[in-house]
Amino acid sequence: MKHIEEAHRYINNAKEILREKAHKEDGYYQDKKYVKMAGNTAYSGVLEALDGYFGIKKKGRKNVEWYQEELGKMDRKILTTFNSAYNMLHLLMGYDGELNVKVCKAGLEEAEKIIHWIETKQEENN
Repeated sequence: MKHIEEAHRYINNAKEILREKAHKEDGYYQDKKYVKMAGNTAYSGVLEALDGYFGIKKKGRKNVEWYQEELGKMDRKILTTFNSAYNMLHLLMGYDGELNVKVCKAGLEEAEKIIHWIETKQEENN
């Protein structure tokens, strides 16, 4: 379960970037550059976990629609969680640099739910 450990490392790195570099003040981060970095890092962690779960070993990623289709076949709730994580981490944080602390925190929580779901699924299969 190396991919799970790696996914957790990405999430922890994203939290550290926000905590140490984005400068939280009055419910908002002050540095868009680091919010973008944290969002992209956390989303990469989600993809790392999913790639490991689906057995993807090649360099490069599938597009988001591929992940959505595969997750939709398995569990509609986790698909909703993935869509939420994609929107918050990749689009709002990673592209737009969303400064709202609550949005960033919610995105990280969604990422952790996906990783936990994968851990649970793998334990059930063993």
